[in-house]
Amino acid sequence: MRNGIQKLYYSITETAKMIGEEQHVLRYWEREFPQLRPQKNRAGNRVYTQRDLAVLYVIKRLLRQERYTVAGAKELLRLHTVEELATHVAPMTEAAVQTMPTVAGNTGTELTSEAEAIKDELAAIADILRAAAARM
Repeated sequence: MRNGIQKLYYSITETAKMIGEEQHVLRYWEREFPQLRPQKNRAGNRVYTQRDLAVLYVIKRLLRQERYTVAGAKELLRLHTVEELATHVAPMTEAAVQTMPTVAGNTGTELTSEAEAIKDELAAIADILRAAAARM
């Protein structure tokens, strides 16, 4: 009989277990994402609804699976509803990717060229080390 009954509210402990994140992460996400605003009960404890859980699952997917930065996920959630993102991540245009904030405020294009330069430098170092090892 209990299988058909669904709770209306979940505690932060229950929610953290369902989402697979620590409680402090959920509290941090509340500060960062305006779409996530769980109510508080009379005792001041957070109570999460089904909609809050949907928002958390979207945020988790964007940050953990899709590898968005917090700033990038915020921007995506600002541009699209949680319902749109719950089924899929909206395709990004090239212009949006290039201007989206990423690590240390750099855009995606800047990071790509920087990563290529680092990759080339590491390859050169690896060649030097291989040559030194061969002479030994």
